[in-house]
This record gives sequence, C-alpha cells and structure tokens, in this order.
Amino acid sequence: MSGSLLPPFAPFLIAALLALVVPGRFRPMLLLLAPVGGAINLWALSEGGGLETELMGYRLELFRADSLSFLFGILFHIAAFLGGLFAFKIQDRLQVASALVYVASALGFVFAGDFITLFIAFEGMTIASTGLVLARRTPMATSVSLRYFGVQAGAGLLFLAGALLLIEETGSSHFGQIGLDSLGGILIFVAFGIKCGFPGVHTWLTEAYPVSTPTGAVFLSAFTTKAAVYALARGFPGEEPLIYIGTAMAVFPIFYAVIENDLRRVLCYSMINQLGFMVVGIGLGTTLALNGAVAHAFADVLFKGLLLMTMGAVLHQTGKINGSELGGLYRSMPLTTGLCIVGAASISAFPLFSGFVTKSMIMAAAAEQGYSVVWYLLLFASAGVFHHAGIKIPFFAFFAHDSGLRPRDPSWNMLGAMALGAGLCLAIGIHPAPLYALLPYPVDYLPYTLPHVIAQLQLLFFSALAFAWLKMTGLYPPELRSIIIDADWLLRRAVLPGVRGFAGIMIRLAAGAERAGERPARGLLSQIFRVHGPEGVFGRTWLTGNTVLWIAALLGLYLIIYYT
Repeated sequence: MSGSLLPPFAPFLIAALLALVVPGRFRPMLLLLAPVGGAINLWALSEGGGLETELMGYRLELFRADSLSFLFGILFHIAAFLGGLFAFKIQDRLQVASALVYVASALGFVFAGDFITLFIAFEGMTIASTGLVLARRTPMATSVSLRYFGVQAGAGLLFLAGALLLIEETGSSHFGQIGLDSLGGILIFVAFGIKCGFPGVHTWLTEAYPVSTPTGAVFLSAFTTKAAVYALARGFPGEEPLIYIGTAMAVFPIFYAVIENDLRRVLCYSMINQLGFMVVGIGLGTTLALNGAVAHAFADVLFKGLLLMTMGAVLHQTGKINGSELGGLYRSMPLTTGLCIVGAASISAFPLFSGFVTKSMIMAAAAEQGYSVVWYLLLFASAGVFHHAGIKIPFFAFFAHDSGLRPRDPSWNMLGAMALGAGLCLAIGIHPAPLYALLPYPVDYLPYTLPHVIAQLQLLFFSALAFAWLKMTGLYPPELRSIIIDADWLLRRAVLPGVRGFAGIMIRLAAGAERAGERPARGLLSQIFRVHGPEGVFGRTWLTGNTVLWIAALLGLYLIIYYT
C-alpha cells in the first residue's frame, strides 16, 4: 500500500461497526468523523497506490488508485460529509449504520481492481441501501424495500455470472475495459445498466428513493447510480449502444416528471435524465466526452443532493411532499427557498452554476462526433430539465398557490449541509479549473465562450417562456393526487397476474393430488405400522441367539452373491 494508512473504505466500515454499539447520542458524530477521517486517509493515498493479495490463485486488487477512481473517491467523501451533516441529529441505529456501510461499499466499489472485490462491494451497496429504504418503517417502505432488494440482488447475480464467465475465459479477475464481445461482458453490462437506471429497468429508483426517510434519500441519490457511471466508464467506454440508451434516458423522464405530483419522485426522474447525459458521454468515448461524463457525475451529486436536501427539509418540516399540498412556503422558509433555487439553477445549467461547465462538455463532444440527432435530443432534454427541476420544484414547493402552511426553516445542520452544497455548485460554476484538474484526461475546453453563453441563455429564456405560457393558458398538467404507473405497468398488469394465476393453478393441482393420494397413503402407513409398530414383526423383542442366526445368514448370503 502506497502512502495510505488504510484502504479508503476502512474508516467508514469501522464507523459503521461503532454505530452498532455506541449510545445513540454519539452516533451522529460518526457521520461526520468518518468522512473527515476518510478524507485525511485519502489525501495520503498517492495516485497509483494500491493493495493486492491472492485468493485461490487469482490476484485481488482490494483497491487501486488512478485518476478515475480518485475523482469518484473525492466525490463520495464530499457526498458522505454533506449527507452526514444533513442527518446529524439522526440517532437511529439502522439509518446511521446503513449509511456508513453504504458509503464504505461505494468506495470499495470505485477503488476495486478485480471482479471478486467488486462483487463484494456491489452486494454491500445492495444490503446497505435496502436498510436506508427500510428505515422509514412504514408498510409502504417495507413493501418497496423488498422489491428494491430483489432488483438489486438480481443485478448482482447477473454481474457474478458475467464475472465468472470472463474469469474462466481470460484466466484473470482484473477489472478493466470489458466490451460487449462476450456473453460475460453483456451480462455485466446489463447488471451495471440496472444500477444506472437504464430505460425499462429504472423503476426501482423512482419507487424506492421517494419512500425513504428525508435523510436517507440524500445518501441514496449519491452512490448507487454514480458508482454505475464509474463502472460503465471503466468497463465500456466508447460502446455505441450507450449513446442511444443514454439519449433515451435523457428524454423519456421529462414526460413523467412533468405530470408527477410527488416532488421527490420528480427529482428521481430528473436523476435519470441527468444520468442519460453521462451515459451518452461514456458511449461517445472521446476524451472530451469521458471528461464531461465524470465531471457531470461530480456536479450531479452536488446539485441533486442539494435539491433532495431542500425537499427533505420541506418533508421534515411539513410532513408533506406532494406539489398539490404545498406552496407559499417562501414566506416562512426563505433560506430553504433560496438554496433550492441555487440547486435548480445548477441542474438547469445556468451560467455561473455547476451544470453549465459540465453538461456542455458532453453536448460539445456529441456535436464534434457528428451525432446531430442525438445533439438535438439532448438539447430538448436540457430544456425539459429546466421545466421539471429548474422551475417546477421550487415553484410548486415554495410559490404557486398558498397552502396555508407556515413551517420554519429547518435546523442548523440541515441548513449548513444545504449551504455547503450550494456553495460548491457556485464554486464549480464560477471557477471549474480545480474540477477539470481532477478529470481522467487533460482538459482543453473553455465553457465560457460568448456563443455558448448566449445560446444557453436563449434556451433557458424560451423554456421559461413556454412554462409561463402553459400555466397561463391552463395547458400545463395540474398537480393531481395520483400515482403515475411507469414501466412497472407490465409487471403490475401482466407479469404479477400471470404469476398469481399460475400459483393458483398449482395450488389447486396440489390439493387435488393430495386428496387423490390420501387413501393410498393411509393404507401404506397402516401396513408400515403393522410391520414396524409395537406389535409388528420388527417391533418385537428378539432373542440374542435368533439375532446372531439372522446376521450369520445375511453374511452367508452376501458372500455367495459376491463370489458368484
């Protein structure tokens, strides 16, 4: 191990173990001490360092530090500190321990250099994140957590199957560029795609995150999907299918987000939209596109975390999160309102905010590579995200109609976490050079050119104008008290009824078979009891001489059969 005292995941794992035994009033401190201690430990880890061992003849890289893993390591420590500060007053053992194990597993994932270590971290994230969903302790959260665990565990099994195939094929467990030329590679690609929220397998995200606790959603938003982005960037850069998958991810959530009432679920759709930009960048595979993808992942953790913290604060203070039940909160929550607007401006890619200096790299790379249709669709997706996250979230939560609710701004720790997140969004947007310096490849890109700034401001202006026109004409979809059925329609309407019907048939067949075999079974048991019961032949007491005679006879019969 080069320079580092501990593997990057170790401080969080140690803190998670302590959270299980220390008194409740000390647990919140662990949420801050772990990322601070982890950051000091990470600082000592020089690029190129690592820790290796052997298992059954395979070389395991328990962690490796290169530019890509190091960037995500820094990001995850920042996210862990912000989430820990936001949740500082939480003493619940399940939430604290699950959050710390979740961060430890995510760090283990991005620093893993082999498939075996990667699989262990993969499953660690699954178990810990399920604990965060379950921690809300409502019937809905319990039901959703079981479905969530099933999907994540299924992805883990796909990854394991693919990894074993590749290990058998190559003789190595090294995790590097994989590609789609083998069955093992395809299985791992699908597993990472499930974690990333590919279209059709994304509903675990929009179902689970909104039912978690206000603090749990902040942790959930930062790690699983971004770890998947890292894994795709590591294993599948330049794979063209990712361009079209990512474009679909960027476009389709817009329509769901516009009609969704639950504002945290709106942000989940927005998360898929932003992941789509990252996936497109990975699919393009150029240095500019890959830099843009990981830079946008960095920015997304901050502004999406900020928006989820503001909505978590609203939920914590009011007990409500539906747009139809909120409004007018700017009067009594002015600080939360202002911080939410910073997050909304960042995700909408306003100049001087973080999204502007990261998302544009992906757009520029798509234009350079001649993907004109993809570029136009991403432009539409950029306008759409301003509609549903940049305008809808702050408008319906804090303005719109007056709900009559007058809660105060949340406690100092929640405000502090939101303020730090907002400050980072502004710092990156105003001066992106430090972030660009962390990227995997040298950066030759200037975001603040006059044509780019003017074009982006025009896009935002006309998008805002369209929102205002739709609201004034009554064409904008109203906030209805309803549940939007997504791709899980097929599961709810076709698969589950089919499974229930098949199970009903099998139950009836089993009952019929039981009735048909009941009489013969009783007769057989009666014969067995007659022979082996207390009065049966084998149940009686036998004289020792008779027993010896029977043994000698059986032995003689065996010898005759053996030698003939």
